[in-house]
Amino acid sequence: PVAERLGIPVSLQASAFLPRVGDIAERHPGLRLSVDHLGVPRATVGAEGAYRHLDQLIALAKYPNVAVKATGQAGYATDAYPFPSIHDALHRVFDAFGPRRMFWGTDITRMHCTWRQCVTVFTEELRWLQGADLALVMGRAWCDWIGWEVGTAEAAERA
Repeated sequence: PVAERLGIPVSLQASAFLPRVGDIAERHPGLRLSVDHLGVPRATVGAEGAYRHLDQLIALAKYPNVAVKATGQAGYATDAYPFPSIHDALHRVFDAFGPRRMFWGTDITRMHCTWRQCVTVFTEELRWLQGADLALVMGRAWCDWIGWEVGTAEAAERA
């Protein structure tokens, strides 16, 4: 209740209690919640195991105050770059949450690939993610979600 009242967004590693996130979101509609790692359990390897809770995650899309961070997704792939085994799950999450509630991220300290590959799997390999949607997923939507004003010429003129 305090985070909701103060407008403080909360991020959760919630793989073990995704349905509970829905309960909280419903009880606190002004509380912005983001689920880290697309709800993938820690230390999971392989897309099949990683996305075993994907249906529970997608069910949370009905709550406008729930978003997802696609953090560290390349790390769950056992196939080579561009990690086609994770593309379908990413597309399903994007279709459910949209570009304003799905945020790219990486956890480079545990990736088995390069930083560039973590970025370009989203920016170059997901053909369905382009233009304004790509800009939102790659950072703009996160800034909007947590209330950071993104520096623009218009903002500078207002200042």
